[in-house]
Amino acid sequence: QVQLVESGGGLVQPGGSLRLSCAASGSVFSINAMGWYRQAPGKQRELVAVITRGSLTNYADSVKGRFTISRDNAKNTVYLQMNSLKPEDTDVYYCNANGWERQSHWFDYWGQGTQVTVSS
Repeated sequence: QVQLVESGGGLVQPGGSLRLSCAASGSVFSINAMGWYRQAPGKQRELVAVITRGSLTNYADSVKGRFTISRDNAKNTVYLQMNSLKPEDTDVYYCNANGWERQSHWFDYWGQGTQVTVSS
């Protein structure tokens, strides 16, 4: 089994910054892609940013130029640097990772979610 542990959420004022981290552990053999999603109450979960093992990235239009996704393959960790935060960025942010566990089992796991609140 693969575990994804998130950290870095919190309360920040508009224009501020946060850095989210998500570390994968357990029976990981190889991670393909890692990404961040967010979901507000009553809303559908949406992609924020994704990064491949080769560091190709894709961002939601709403966060382009403000958020940066990166990963440390040696640590099986993905980060989301969030700058110029806006109230509409307030959401629960979820980490996702997919790839292969030991003995060639494909996995697709979610982190527990971390709350990001942008408010004065």
